[in-house]
Amino acid sequence: MFLTAPLIDLPQAGSGPPLLGPVGSAQALRLVVLLGALSLLPTILLTLTCFTRIVVVLSFLRHGLGTQGVPPNQVIVGLSLFLTAFIMAPTAEAVYRNAVRPYMDNQLGEAQALQAASAPLRRFLLPQTRESDLMLFYRLAGERVPDRPDEVQLRMLVPAFVISELRTACEMGFLILIPFLIIDLLVASLLTALGMVMVPPGPVSLPLKLLLFVLVDGWSLMVSSLARSFGG
Repeated sequence: MFLTAPLIDLPQAGSGPPLLGPVGSAQALRLVVLLGALSLLPTILLTLTCFTRIVVVLSFLRHGLGTQGVPPNQVIVGLSLFLTAFIMAPTAEAVYRNAVRPYMDNQLGEAQALQAASAPLRRFLLPQTRESDLMLFYRLAGERVPDRPDEVQLRMLVPAFVISELRTACEMGFLILIPFLIIDLLVASLLTALGMVMVPPGPVSLPLKLLLFVLVDGWSLMVSSLARSFGG
């Protein structure tokens, strides 16, 4: 007496079409793949892009200036992210054009899309990877070193690329620290010659290092050097 509207008949088990057909299953699988890729985005950023070299070099620069927390970590990471997007733009466009868009248009399967995406990544990673680092991982795996670049496996190439990037970043950091070290030594020697032994050289050399960095247009020089180090 309280319900006057007719009850909605729910479909019984086995009485209707399946909830997920082939199209629905493919869309669900594609959604799972995209969510998994998004969860791995920080790892991809650190291991498959130029972000590691840029952020390490900028950290060395801040240490050489001796400005403690200036620029802050947020600025260094933000600048590194935008430089990474700028440098990686051609590779990202190639991956989207060859793999992501055909996969979203149901033209490629998961395995085919992964293989299509690995080719642009390999073209970016191989020139930045030292041959000795790549051979190291092939020796550790006990596998034969391939003869052609397109035969290099990503599971060997990615860790070799990371340690090559760390070595390159340390080499660039060494070159960055040398001029600042010379200024620190000159200031310390000058203070000692003037008998001001109790005066710490750091606060005295800081304005001189900042002045030198501004006069040579240090930020533009640093950004251009980082971009050219990747062939840009």
